[in-house]
Parts: sequence; structure tokens; C-alpha cells
Amino acid sequence: MNALLDVIRKSLASRNLFDNWLSLLLKYVLVKIGFNVRLKARANDCILEITPEVYALLVIRCYQGVIKKLKCTDNRVFLNDVEVADLSEVIYNLEEWAKIFGWKYDPSCSCWTKNGVRFKYLRGSILAIFDYGGYYEQLNVRGRVVVDVGAYIGDSAIYFALKGAKKVIAIEPHPGAFNEMLENIRLNSLEDVISPINAGLASRPGKILLEEVDIETTNKTYHRVNDQKGTIPVVTLKDLAERFDLNGAILKMNCEGCEYDIILNDYEHVKMFEELILQYHAHVTKIPAKLLLRKLSKD
Repeated sequence: MNALLDVIRKSLASRNLFDNWLSLLLKYVLVKIGFNVRLKARANDCILEITPEVYALLVIRCYQGVIKKLKCTDNRVFLNDVEVADLSEVIYNLEEWAKIFGWKYDPSCSCWTKNGVRFKYLRGSILAIFDYGGYYEQLNVRGRVVVDVGAYIGDSAIYFALKGAKKVIAIEPHPGAFNEMLENIRLNSLEDVISPINAGLASRPGKILLEEVDIETTNKTYHRVNDQKGTIPVVTLKDLAERFDLNGAILKMNCEGCEYDIILNDYEHVKMFEELILQYHAHVTKIPAKLLLRKLSKD
């Protein structure tokens, strides 16, 4: 229900996409409550049948400002002036979807580039950070140190660096993702700003046993400490504080579960940070209560 209300609230922006935006919205609502209704979008002189999933995504991206217009002429469909062969297929093709937002493949560097930013390979997380907008935009990192836990291929670390962070400590345990991060750092000439560390973060020293996941799914996997079988080293916040000046630093955690261990078992070092931004992966957890107690104690 909340998702449906969210689409309804954002549908006003779709007036820039569909000539029949209001009737489309009403039909979408009918579909979501169980009716068998076909969605036919009208744009210029074309009628385009689209799925409810495609409609919802186009509405959301239009609301976010990354899709600015839909045009159809002589049965040729254009999103942001980029021709698309099939409106119902393009959203499932990452490279074609990225081109709509302005990303281009540059053979000279064998990389994807937009506004001077370069990445060796195109990943969905790149679009999420650089195009869709999100919680990272809440942070003012200019002139500050950011500890980026779950740095993946370096997309968030590069984002922070380009936003003016004086130092980004990028922690990523997966060797494949880490090596790709090194390449992305090099492509953007940010070696002096980003300090990559191939390790996991935990509340105690040890080693991590990596599950056998490829680079596409490692950002959905929490690699727990396993001293007996682990091969990837662990760093702690205490280790980082001894190596780097973390005065006024920001702690970002998107590590698919390690936030439980860090906040609940190493809170003394979490308190070093001036700001904390994280994703946690459950509806019921002690983490919000722990952080609220910190706020109340400071107030």
C-alpha cells in the first residue's frame, strides 16, 4: 500500500511523459488492487502498451528528474532524446538504461563515462549513486574524512571524493570488487584521496571466510568472521583510528549486516564519528534504540 501511495504521489511528474497521464494513473491503481487492465500510454502520435512495472519505474525516474521527456515520432520512441527499441525492455538492459541518463562507452579508456566520471564496468549501483539520488546526498563530506564500509567497486568512494572529501577510507573484502575499485580509482585519478583496504570490518580482529559469490552479488552478502577458515583479514574501527586521523569523520556502512556487529559490539569506537549513515537489513533490530540512546545522552 505504501508503494502504491508513493507512485500516486509522484505521478504528477509523469505529465511530462504521457499525454494521458491521469487515465494511466487510474488504470495503474486498478491493476494494483487486482483488476485486469491494460496500460496504454499515449505520447505524441503513438500508443504504447506498457507493463505496470515499466510504468511505475518511469514515473519514479521522472519524479527524480533523471528522465525528463518521452517522445514518439513515426513509431520511434525516445527517452531523453535517446532512441529505444522497446520501452518495455530497455529498463531491464542496464547499458541501454544508462545511455538514457547520459552514460557513454569510451573506447579510448575502455570504460563508461559521464561528466568526466569513469568506471571500468557499468554496475547498477553506479546509477543508484550518481543518477537516482539517495541518502548519500544528505551528507556534507567537503573537507572531511569518510570511512566507507562496503565500498564495493568504489562507486560511493568516488562519489564522496568528487563531492570534496579530503580522504575516503574504502573498505571492501571481496577481491574481485576490490580489484575493480582499484581500477576505477585509477581511472578517476583519485589515488591521493581514496585509501582502499581489502578487508572486512568487524568488532574484533580475525579473518573473513568469503562465500563463493560473484562480483554482481557480493554487495548482497555479509561475510562474517571465521578465524578457522577465513583468508581475508579483518580491520576494526580501533585499527583505523590508529592509522588515520578520524577527527570529525563520517562513518558510512552498507555492508549487508556487519552494522549489527559494529554498532552493538563496538559502540565505543562508533562514538568517535561525528556522523553515521547506514543501511540496516531488518525491520526489528536493536540498532535504532542504541543510536537513540546515544542522541539522548548527548542532548
